Amino acid sequence: MPKHTRKTQRAAKISTKKKRDGLHRRAAVFAPWRLEFVLGPKDSACFLCEAARVPDGDEAAWKKLLLLHRDEHALIIMNRYPYTGGHLLVAPRRHTHELPALSEPESQSFWEQTRLCVDVLGRVMKMQGCNVGMNLGKAAGAGIADHLHMHAIPRWVGDTNFWPVIGGVHTVPVALDKLWDEMRPAFLPR
Repeated sequence: MPKHTRKTQRAAKISTKKKRDGLHRRAAVFAPWRLEFVLGPKDSACFLCEAARVPDGDEAAWKKLLLLHRDEHALIIMNRYPYTGGHLLVAPRRHTHELPALSEPESQSFWEQTRLCVDVLGRVMKMQGCNVGMNLGKAAGAGIADHLHMHAIPRWVGDTNFWPVIGGVHTVPVALDKLWDEMRPAFLPR
């Protein structure tokens, strides 16, 4: 019997025994590139506001910030510390943490940019599904509680579970600058 088959069978037996005994083991997600974010100093400047101010046409600055698209009211930027490659953030250009405070044009742009993210992720990353959502406020789990933002996270059958603590799987890092190079043209006018 192949070694990996024996390991799989042994793990299944242990897992079944633990479930039967009422024990549940939590799996850790291995995403070492996030350590810089978790342990590093927190910048007092809002990176979303910085992305809102970067000059049009300065592709080097856009790439450094991982900014993909921007209109008058909203922007699309790559998550610098993703659990899943292609994790995008949509944010209003105006610094606000309150969803009801968005003006009608801001709200329309915010949702249109979210729709654009899903479209581009489907075309560029060939995703099979997408998680789209917000964490409003620190109590809801917002890592950036002071600037409203939407998450668009590409998904594939059998990939990392959206709730990684119970998913029991590991994630695979991607080179963000190379992914930016692939995604940026899809956000440019056709």
